[in-house]
Amino acid sequence: MEAVTEGSWSALPVALSPGVLRALQDLGFDRMTPVQSATIPLFMSNKDVAAEAVTGSGKTLAFVIPILEILLRREEKLKKMQVGAIIITPTRELAIQIDEVLAHFTKHFPKFSQILLIGGRNPMEDVEKFKEHGGNIIVATPGRLEDLFRRKADGLDLAGCVKSLDVLVLDEADRLLDMGFESSLNAILAFLPKQRRTGLFSATQTQEVENLVRAGLRNPVRISVKEKGVAATNTQKTPTRLENYYMICKADEKFNQLVHFLRQHKQEKHLVFFSTCACVEYYGKALESLIKQVKIMCIHGKMKHKRNKIFTEFRGLPGGILVCTDVMARGIDIPEVHWVLQYDPPSSASAFVHRCGRTARIGNVGSALVFLLPMEESYINFLSINQKCPMQEMKAQRNVLDLLPKLKSMALADRAVFEKGMKAFVSYIQAYAKHECNLIFRIKDLDFASLAKGFALLKMPKMPELRGKCFPDFTPVTVNTDSIPFKDKNREKQRQKQLEQQRKERQESGGKKKFIKNKSWSKQKAKREKKRKATAKRRREEGSDVEDEDMEELLNDTRLLKRLKKGKISEEEFEKRLTGSQRKLKEEAAAD
Repeated sequence: MEAVTEGSWSALPVALSPGVLRALQDLGFDRMTPVQSATIPLFMSNKDVAAEAVTGSGKTLAFVIPILEILLRREEKLKKMQVGAIIITPTRELAIQIDEVLAHFTKHFPKFSQILLIGGRNPMEDVEKFKEHGGNIIVATPGRLEDLFRRKADGLDLAGCVKSLDVLVLDEADRLLDMGFESSLNAILAFLPKQRRTGLFSATQTQEVENLVRAGLRNPVRISVKEKGVAATNTQKTPTRLENYYMICKADEKFNQLVHFLRQHKQEKHLVFFSTCACVEYYGKALESLIKQVKIMCIHGKMKHKRNKIFTEFRGLPGGILVCTDVMARGIDIPEVHWVLQYDPPSSASAFVHRCGRTARIGNVGSALVFLLPMEESYINFLSINQKCPMQEMKAQRNVLDLLPKLKSMALADRAVFEKGMKAFVSYIQAYAKHECNLIFRIKDLDFASLAKGFALLKMPKMPELRGKCFPDFTPVTVNTDSIPFKDKNREKQRQKQLEQQRKERQESGGKKKFIKNKSWSKQKAKREKKRKATAKRRREEGSDVEDEDMEELLNDTRLLKRLKKGKISEEEFEKRLTGSQRKLKEEAAAD
C-alpha cells in the first residue's frame, strides 16, 4: 500500500478516546486519509458537513469516529431504547459493511448497542431485536427504517426513541436520491429532531444532493477532497492509482474477449458489471460453465434473501469472479479487487466512476476495463471531459476461441438457458434505449444481428424495437424452440401440463386463437369515439342528413356484415347483434 494518508491520529485538535485508538490500531490504520483529517475535526465540533471525496478514500471512518466521540461526550448517557446516531445508506451490502466496521469500534465500548436494519428479512424480527437489545447506533437502508417508524402497533415506538438523536449520516447521498428514496428520506427526516448534527458523504455531488444539503443541513461546511498531484488540477474523480483501460470490439466478439481475459487472470479477484439483472443471470450461468476452477458468483437487485450471504462469502475469498449490476457499484469495499470489468457501459457517467472505484481503494493499486462497441468510441472523450477520467486503450486479442457455439448448444440442451438468453437480450436493448448519454448510445445505430450473435440467441425475440426490421446477417436455428425441454424435470413437467392445457383450449375454440385486447378498455373507447366523431364530421361536410346516432348504428351494421362475409360470426349472431333500426326495417319488409 502506498502512502496516501495525511497526518497521524494524534495530530487532531481534539484527542481521540483510548478505545477508538485501540480499534484503529487493531484495524491497522496508523494515519489519517485526507478526507478523514478534513472531516473529523469539523464533525466533532458541532458542524454539519457535506463531504465529497473520490471513491475508496476512507469516508466510512470519517463519520464512524465522530459518531462514537460525540456519543461518548454526551452529558446524559444513552439508555437501552434511546437512539444516539443513525447511518442511512442506499444498499444492504453497504449497510452490512458499515455495520462490520462499526462493530470493530463498539466492541471497545460495551455501553453502546448497535443494530442493522435492512431488507431481505422479516421486519418483525427487527422489531423484536430492537425491543430486546436496543439500538444506540442504527445502520439502515431507507425503506426498512421508514417501515420501522410505522410499527407502533407492534409495540415499537421508534419515533419516541429518536428524540435523543445526536447524529444523522447519509452515506452515498447522491445514490440515495438516484434510487428513488427521496420520499422515504423525507418521511424519516420528519421523525427526527431538528437539533442534531448531520453529515452527507458522497463521491459525486449532484444538484439533487445540493437540494438535500439545503433542506437537511444547518450552515454546513462543504468539504471537497481531490487527489494529489497533476490530477488535482483536473479534478479527477477516480483514484490516481487506478489504471483505466478500454477495449473496442464488435458485439459478437465481446463475450469471447471477456472469457479470454478472465482465463488469463484466473488467480485474481474480479467484479464484472452488466447493465441488467437478466444479463447477470444469463452471463453468470455461461461463465460458470466456461471458466473452470474459479469461484463465480452472481448478485443483483432482484435477489431478496441470497444477496447478504453471497456478498459476505465473496468478500472473504482470495480470488474469484463476482458478476453483478450497479447494486455493487457504490461504497462497497471488497478487499483486494484486482480488476473491475465493465461488460456493459453504465447508464450514467457518475456510475462509471463508482464502478471503477471498487478497486484501487485506500492507496492500493487496481485496474479497470470497459468494453465498448465501435460506434461507442466517442464515450472515451466524453468521460475525459465530463469525469476527468484518463483512459488508455487495450487492444482486443486476436484469434481468441469462439465460445458462442458452445453457448448455443447449452441453450438447445436446457430451456432455462434459452429463456435467460432471450430475457437478457430484451432487457439489454430496453436499458440501452434509456442510456443517459443517448447522443453516443443510440439504439437506432445498434447492429441487432451482431448483438443477437453475441448473446448466442437461437432466434430473434418479438419486441417493439425489432418490429418491421430484417436481419439477413442473423441465421436462426432450424429447431423448433418450443420443443426445447427444461433440464429440471419438475419445470419440464409443469411446462408440458401448460402446453396440454393450451392445446385443449385451441381445440375447444376450433383452432382459432383467443382474441386478447392489447389496449385498455378506456383507450379503445376513446379511439372509437374519436373515429365516430370524425366520420360524422365528414358526413356533415358532404351534406349528409344522417344523424350521429343513425350513423353509429350504420357503421356497426357494416362492420357486422363484413365479419359475417369473412365467416367470423354466424348468421344467428349477426341477427342478434343488428341494431334496432336495421331489425325494424327487416321486420317491416317481412310484413309487406
